[in-house]
Amino acid sequence: MSYRTVDSPLGLLLLAATGEGLVRVAFSCEDHDTVLARLASDISPRILRTPRRLDEAAHQLDEYFAASGARSAYRSTCSWRTDSVARARPPAPHSLRRDAKLCRRGQGGRESVRVRAAASACSHNPIPLVVPCHRVVRSDGTTGEYLAGPEAKRTLLAMEAAA
Repeated sequence: MSYRTVDSPLGLLLLAATGEGLVRVAFSCEDHDTVLARLASDISPRILRTPRRLDEAAHQLDEYFAASGARSAYRSTCSWRTDSVARARPPAPHSLRRDAKLCRRGQGGRESVRVRAAASACSHNPIPLVVPCHRVVRSDGTTGEYLAGPEAKRTLLAMEAAA
């Protein structure tokens, strides 16, 4: 596994990838050493700081911030690893209730359970920014929670709204 850090308007970001693709984007508030230890435990104990291997991912994130969030898709020789819920994420702000319906369409269960499932999926997103879970807002219009903090979420939403 390779990793590197990149500067961003939200602070230092940690990028980590295997040969299969990007597995983690971590904010500085997550404590990068703790994130790397978790990756070593969960994926591979061999972790190397190899910035060049993640140059394309870093470049695309730089483009995202430089274009004020206008980038809506990521391309790379490094394929992005995501789960089925993350792949279903729509590219625009929407409520958790709508997100739950999109992610769980056709499945039974109470709406509140689906909303909690969608919120849980967003809170466990290993590649935020790439899979834009920050775009999910509460049904009452408030921004809600975000791993990097509510101010980071407001910054990202404002940046994308201006694009």
